[in-house]
Amino acid sequence: MIKGADISSLLEVEQNGGKFYDQSPENGRPEAEDALSILARHGVNLIRLRLWNDPYDADGNPYGAGTNDLPRTAALARRCKALGLPWLLDFHYSDFWADPGKQYPPKAWANLDADGLAEAVYNHTYETLMTLKREALLPVIVAVGNELSNGLLWPWGKVANWSNIARFVSAGIRAVKAVDPSIKTMIHLDNGGCSDLYQSWFKSYRGSGGADFDYIGLSYYPFWHGTLEDLRDNMTRLAGDIGKPMIVTETSMAFTQEECNQQEGLRPEETKGLASRAMNARAVPWPCTPEGQVQFLKDLWDVIRRIPGDLCRGFIWWESAWLPVKGSGWATPAALAYLHETGPGGNEWANQALFDYDGCALPALSAIASLPLPELQS
Repeated sequence: MIKGADISSLLEVEQNGGKFYDQSPENGRPEAEDALSILARHGVNLIRLRLWNDPYDADGNPYGAGTNDLPRTAALARRCKALGLPWLLDFHYSDFWADPGKQYPPKAWANLDADGLAEAVYNHTYETLMTLKREALLPVIVAVGNELSNGLLWPWGKVANWSNIARFVSAGIRAVKAVDPSIKTMIHLDNGGCSDLYQSWFKSYRGSGGADFDYIGLSYYPFWHGTLEDLRDNMTRLAGDIGKPMIVTETSMAFTQEECNQQEGLRPEETKGLASRAMNARAVPWPCTPEGQVQFLKDLWDVIRRIPGDLCRGFIWWESAWLPVKGSGWATPAALAYLHETGPGGNEWANQALFDYDGCALPALSAIASLPLPELQS
């Protein structure tokens, strides 16, 4: 069973002074440690890392939020390998964030047509994995695209251009298998509580000749994506209709509603504010406290381990180690220009990490190791 953590921003957090502690009441505050070592000690057994094509502007200014180019992703993969932690590679096929609200092609691909984009996806996927293979750093799972609910590589691959969506995703899947057939492939959508989305998406993808794949990835954030019952019903239906293993590839829950702009060294107007703001927090049944975060984790796990056929294989906590430190926000000025957005920046996710604002491991992290195995299916 997968008990995973996304740590894509870790290098940036460390470079800006973030430190991590495996705090325990009897020992007080210990010495700072590697966040990966702390995660592994508490039962985390899969690491997720995102990859952007070229997260820099023409003058070399980084886009931030980890600036996850291949050298930085490979550096984190080496640390995973040293600890015996397998990892999942999440291709965004963009120079910065790709999600249901934006799927911009990389700058280098801006003038390509659909044929050229399909070729670029294949070549980029293949060359990236071959680079990692030469260093013995291959991931065990590759997500071909990130949160593809509304397609990828807009406008060519925007829903409902299903023939192009199928071509682009299939090109990535073929490239993965060409490098190493044992690597599992994933198609990842958001809104894990919306069964209609998943049924429609996979019906359209398969009907358009999309290549076979190994995992369905689901994002589930309780303040955006419905109830846990909605998530359970969607996964139960997917288990029966599609029969693919599933991973809740992104999830989290807040442990506080206290703003973190002071830790970031930002004035309130300079930060975007918390994603789990008060209006969203009131919509979930768990309090935004360390104890509420633990209970959400246990309730989510209870849903995961009861999906028919043991077809939900676990979860990945997003972004588990993104501490609020000065210099590590969700977007730099260069990135905002790329996204055609005005900002502001700042860290909107630190209150949903598995470490508090001081870098101390939270009770939810300690609870991961003791999560029970799935019930035997009759």
